[in-house]
Amino acid sequence: MLERIKQLSFLSFIRHKSIRNFFFLFLIQSSNILVSLLAMPLLIRSIGVAEFGLVNLSFSVILLFNVMVSYGYNLSGPRDIALSGGSVSVMGERFSEILWSKLTLALFAFLMIAILGFIFGFFGDYWVILCWSTILLFAEATTLVWFFQGRESLHWVSIANIFSKLVYLLLLTAFIKEPSDSFLANFLLGSTALIANLGLIVYICFGMNIQISWPKFSHIWNSWRKNIQLFFSSLTAHVAVNGGVIILSFFASAQILGLYGMAERIGMVLRIAPALITQSAYPRASVLFANEPEKFYPFLKKVQWSSLLLNLLISLTVFYLAPFIIKVMAGNVLEESVLFLKILAFLPFLAALNIGNMLVILAMDQKVILLHATWVFCLYMLLAAIFLAKVFGGTGLALALISTELVAYISTSYLLYKHQPQAIIEFYNVLFGRHHHT
Repeated sequence: MLERIKQLSFLSFIRHKSIRNFFFLFLIQSSNILVSLLAMPLLIRSIGVAEFGLVNLSFSVILLFNVMVSYGYNLSGPRDIALSGGSVSVMGERFSEILWSKLTLALFAFLMIAILGFIFGFFGDYWVILCWSTILLFAEATTLVWFFQGRESLHWVSIANIFSKLVYLLLLTAFIKEPSDSFLANFLLGSTALIANLGLIVYICFGMNIQISWPKFSHIWNSWRKNIQLFFSSLTAHVAVNGGVIILSFFASAQILGLYGMAERIGMVLRIAPALITQSAYPRASVLFANEPEKFYPFLKKVQWSSLLLNLLISLTVFYLAPFIIKVMAGNVLEESVLFLKILAFLPFLAALNIGNMLVILAMDQKVILLHATWVFCLYMLLAAIFLAKVFGGTGLALALISTELVAYISTSYLLYKHQPQAIIEFYNVLFGRHHHT
């Protein structure tokens, strides 16, 4: 009887590596979001609105430099590990190369901030806070989600992430009591993450018997050259995602910014779902494309249709529950925030349209196509956001964001058809049940 239960399709479904990958990636991201939501009122009550603004500004500066530190390895790293074939020596080489590359970039970023601050006098009132925040650069350099994602075994990194965030909240309440303690806010976040990452590195070395070695600088240099397109893709995507509120600030009052920001925070949480699905399926798609190409497109078909269904349900649910969600967050049904949220509710469904295209690009290692696509939709987002925010305010910016997802899908499909016509034709033939040529 027990054997028959184990053979049920649902249990097989939840045992699938891509599904587990999605679950643990969701656990990591949701814990990060939850902690940020819990930390915000704690910080504001302890250090005040003005100091919190400087802490948040320092964090935003570090995030921009962290794009350089990550350097696209969050996309290329899982593929490199997945294609290692389980070889400990090959994984050790790839792991060492990426780890030391990111640490070197973190050191460069630290020196750039120091030069801008000490020599050129940048960063003004928040210079001290920013100095203490630079530990986040090294926390980013040692983050290991990419490695465990490639191994399709994310449970350890998810546990470490949750543990570090809980410790961060405890330290926050213990050590930050007044405005003069504001310099510790980002430092505690970075130090707890860094300690957790170092613990995972120890586990990789002694628990998985993977040796860390210092690669030749020529190997690091070649790694940077190989990832240059992914770096610029990440940079443009970062601008596209985080540039909207800055643009709106030129055309809207502080009240509108607050109302929009509330809805946007929820919208960005929703937008994580398609990204998590792509990241979860990416290692498996890479292995199938390399070793079992006849299973590659049927796998993408399952991922694409299930993703569209899941994200449509998410979008419709948030659309209809928008008044209730805003009331829970703000204590009142703020009509403008409800309108913004109803528009942004469709972010996950529209983003899910592009999941199949992205898996084709990533599995085939088409960095140039990804770079060109991100530049296209980043430029569109900036132009659309400026025009629509000026004319329609927060509603216009929300419309600019969801239309950007459509432009991303159209531009990616076009560039794939232009440069890899056989791949995109094969994908859509299988997707819509037409004849499949192996």
